[in-house]
Amino acid sequence: MMKLIVALAAVLAVACAAPQVLQVPLAHTSPIRVQEQPVVLVKETPSDNIGVDGYNFGYELSNGETRQESAQLKNAGTEQEALVVTGSFSFVDQNTGVRYSVRYTADENGFHPEGDHIPA
Repeated sequence: MMKLIVALAAVLAVACAAPQVLQVPLAHTSPIRVQEQPVVLVKETPSDNIGVDGYNFGYELSNGETRQESAQLKNAGTEQEALVVTGSFSFVDQNTGVRYSVRYTADENGFHPEGDHIPA
């Protein structure tokens, strides 16, 4: 079960880092027309540190999107074994230019996001 969770997390990390397209309005035309520019990886924490007791990864994209995540195995080998994941991500709303940031923990008690825009 633990290997499945770690493998799933690795696949998710790769999928999130896949190239995306950023739409940028052309300066000499109406804002309705857009020029597509590729979003590129600016910075990455190596993903070769995934093991049976946890993992750590992160990236930053040219469109301002960032993500950091780490996990540790808690109570390994017991009935209460659980993966505790902590992380954060942020992105810029392309329509408003507002940056949104979310910090989170995910453990045996569920997913717990925190952010200024998330109701308490």
